[in-house]
Amino acid sequence: MKTFSLETFEQLENLKSSGGCSVIFKHNTSCPISKNTLAAFEKNASSLPEGTNIYFLDLLSYRELSDAIADRFKVKHESPQILVISEGECRFHQSHYDISAEDAAAAIRSGGGQLSA
Repeated sequence: MKTFSLETFEQLENLKSSGGCSVIFKHNTSCPISKNTLAAFEKNASSLPEGTNIYFLDLLSYRELSDAIADRFKVKHESPQILVISEGECRFHQSHYDISAEDAAAAIRSGGGQLSA
């Protein structure tokens, strides 16, 4: 598993066209809910299948990029939020306290998951 900071539109385009599954974790660095959810996700991220790339997006610094994610993947913007991207589409997403690395892992193992959580 590799982790990246998602900071550019080029990264987003590369993520969208890459093979396999990737996870985008969008969070607000000043929000207590985001901080707690991020900590819980990171604690359990090892449950994600080997080779899953995780992209962390700081909403305060990259709001335009977050808006582009909502538009390109047809998922309403929320924070915190995770999206599982497979074959250029969002196959699974969760928001707020529903976010679970284990649920994301299950969606990835089932071939990219369902279209929404």
